[in-house]
Amino acid sequence: MRILALESSGLVASVAVVDGALDGKDAQTIAEYTVNYKKTHSQTLLPMLDEVVKMTELSLDSIDAIAVAAGPGSFTGLRIGSATAKGLGLALDKPLIPVPTLEGLAYNLCGTDGIVCPIMDARRNQVYTGIYDNREGFSAVREQCAMDIDELVDELNKMENRAVFLGDGVPVYRERIAERITVPCEFAPAHVNRQRAAAVAALGCIYYREGRTETAEEHAPDYLRKPQAERERAARLQAAP
Repeated sequence: MRILALESSGLVASVAVVDGALDGKDAQTIAEYTVNYKKTHSQTLLPMLDEVVKMTELSLDSIDAIAVAAGPGSFTGLRIGSATAKGLGLALDKPLIPVPTLEGLAYNLCGTDGIVCPIMDARRNQVYTGIYDNREGFSAVREQCAMDIDELVDELNKMENRAVFLGDGVPVYRERIAERITVPCEFAPAHVNRQRAAAVAALGCIYYREGRTETAEEHAPDYLRKPQAERERAARLQAAP
């Protein structure tokens, strides 16, 4: 089984290929190209994919499916990743594996002894988040959602378990978390604290075996909520006499 993965839901752009047996044994990352720099995904994603193909002498026809970070995240980033995955799926006649962004981010810490809490800054004291328990397999305690950062920390306090935070929301809310949290907590180190396509691909392998695929035509990003401009417009219309 060979999975190509694309991750462009946040500031990070990442492309990876994971290869292994259908039962998941002996799976390994063949290649991963990740950039977290001041360039748009429209500039980076396709050239990164091209470089991965060249360096690994990969035939795209040999992949079994395309895993893509399906949201939430940056509206522009999600659209670029989605359009790229759909184009590849249509051209190669391959299924897509939509991997929820927060699940892929949390899977960076698969096997961690404690609760994993990825957070992405959604502005106005809001974060995109989920709560995951990796101690006995990978399971969601709270499915991904948008919520107030204080409400999230209060929920973690009630769980009375060690929590590990990661994601681009950490530098924004680190001090606030530290002030409010009452359970032991840590912040993930640099090599696993942002989105990585290898994690999306590894989780995609599991979902592929479970049959959680869709056609390129069926795929659409999961934004979780409308863009801020649309929300503000709706609020103005509602407030108008």
